Amino acid sequence: MKRLLLLMFLTIPNVASAQMLDASKVRPILDITKKQWVAVREWDGRDLLYFTHLLTWRCGLTKIQYSVNSTAVDKTWTFVSCDKTAANPMALPPEQMIYTGFELKSIKNVSVKITYDDGLTDMISYDRKAIQIQ
Repeated sequence: MKRLLLLMFLTIPNVASAQMLDASKVRPILDITKKQWVAVREWDGRDLLYFTHLLTWRCGLTKIQYSVNSTAVDKTWTFVSCDKTAANPMALPPEQMIYTGFELKSIKNVSVKITYDDGLTDMISYDRKAIQIQ
């Protein structure tokens, strides 16, 4: 039985990533990973704010807005549109910027608002300690 299941698994096309192309599929993932939407890292004498996680799921998003040390979400993070015909639409293209830099230790908190391709939005605010990586 295990061998049959393994054979079935190996022969079924990987439809999971191919189906993650709109809000209805992406929203559940972003809901459960909300604490990891962004990250802060100290690197080379600067604070770096990473958007990598959200960018991976950009196929279901139309906008990413954010603010640093404010809840005003007054900045928009630009991202390369999802190519739904690509072999792996979720893969980040080389030209996609994944982080921005700030003065070292200047990020105290971050707020993020996303807009899904169905028009619904979601927002969260983080204290630095909650999203800082080593």
